[in-house]
Parts: sequence; C-alpha cells; structure tokens
Amino acid sequence: MTELTALRILVVEDELMLLEVIASELEDAGFAVAQAMTAEIALGLIEGGAPIDILFTDIRLPGAMDGWQLAEAARRLRPGLPIIYATGFTQTPPRLAEGSLFFTKPYRAQAIIEAIRTLGCAPV
Repeated sequence: MTELTALRILVVEDELMLLEVIASELEDAGFAVAQAMTAEIALGLIEGGAPIDILFTDIRLPGAMDGWQLAEAARRLRPGLPIIYATGFTQTPPRLAEGSLFFTKPYRAQAIIEAIRTLGCAPV
C-alpha cells in the first residue's frame, strides 16, 4: 500500500445508500474510510483526534450544522485539512475553504477518487 492509497477519508453524507456506496468505492480504491451522517458526528470525530487526512462532506445535512459550517470548524481545528464538498442542491451561497474542491451530485466515484489523490499528497 502506498502513502496515497493509505489516506484516511472522513465521508459525511446523510443519504445512507450514497454513504455506503461512496465509502465502498473509496475502500475498494485503497483508502481508509470513516463515516458520519451528520456534521455533529463528524466534528466529534475530528475533535476526538481521529486520524483524518481529507474531509469529504455533503452540504445539506440534518442537525444544527451544514457542510459549510463543518468545513469551517474542521479547518479551525486542523488548518490545511483538505476538503471536498458535494451537493445536489443548496440555497446557501458557496463558502469554499481555500484550496478545496466542489462537486455536484450526481458525481462519479472515480472523479472523487482522483480528487482525493490530487488533494492528499501529504497527511494532515
């Protein structure tokens, strides 16, 4: 396993089927995957020191935080954490973190895998 394929991805997605599919695709590509269905769960993992190299988050999430807020909180805790956003629809204007990537749904898993490899040159 190379350094690139050993990257640890935190996937935040409230649609269970999509979460399972993308997590499976990422694992098949050699990545370690942690899953969360809300921003609050994901933030708890980050605050708890979980080893995460890239955050991949949906924008529209249940709970008090959306994906934009999650990414902002994650960057406060881990400056430079690579972030990939995805959404099918959002009424809020984009608030992309510096150096992040944005995908609209539906997206191809291979496009996400290539983006992760691009962003994940060095673990955070």
